[in-house]
Amino acid sequence: MTQSILWLTALIMFAGGTALLFLGKRRTETEGVMSLAHGIVPIIAGCLYVAMATGQGAVLLPTDATLAGVGNSTRILWFGRYIDWFFTTPLLLVGLGCLGMLRGRKRADLLLGAVAADIIMIVTAFAFSASENVISRWIWFILSCLAFLGVYYVIWVSQKEANQLETPAVQQAYLRSAAILSVLWMVYPVILALSPDGLGIVPDGASVLIIAITDVLAKVGFGFLSLSDDRKLVTA
Repeated sequence: MTQSILWLTALIMFAGGTALLFLGKRRTETEGVMSLAHGIVPIIAGCLYVAMATGQGAVLLPTDATLAGVGNSTRILWFGRYIDWFFTTPLLLVGLGCLGMLRGRKRADLLLGAVAADIIMIVTAFAFSASENVISRWIWFILSCLAFLGVYYVIWVSQKEANQLETPAVQQAYLRSAAILSVLWMVYPVILALSPDGLGIVPDGASVLIIAITDVLAKVGFGFLSLSDDRKLVTA
């Protein structure tokens, strides 16, 4: 069942990425750059989903019970998803930042701040999932959540201030995209904490499905929304 989910998600990612790239062929240079960025995101994700489906993006680790000497069970560390997020989430943040500063100066400090906090968030989240020590695992989780708050700060404070200099239409598009991305990304820390990597409340198959659905919405769905907004704003 889990492999079927991974393969299906990979196909959706490849199809969505191809469609986003194709849309850019008939647009202006600016829109073409945006479609290229958003098209690359699901294609990268598709490659990593193939890796996980074939077992090359996952490794077995002992469970807490095994480490405590009770039983001999294992859990799956899906490290492929962290490689995916390491490359794709910065691109999504850059796209969101460029949308928020569409006509004004693209502030490199704000874009870099969002990307830096995001990378710290992903690296520490991987350390959380890979940790075999319970205490260190949750220390990494807390650090990842703090970095996550840093990403939110840039999106909702720093970039929002820069966005206030834009037209009402650009402001509305930015707030809508920021809200959608923020809500979708909130799913990740929750499901990781409840998955076998964390508390073990949600079984592995269910956590894989929830993350796969969220990935498709955050990469393919969000990509089409961003390109639609970009086309309307550029032609306005």
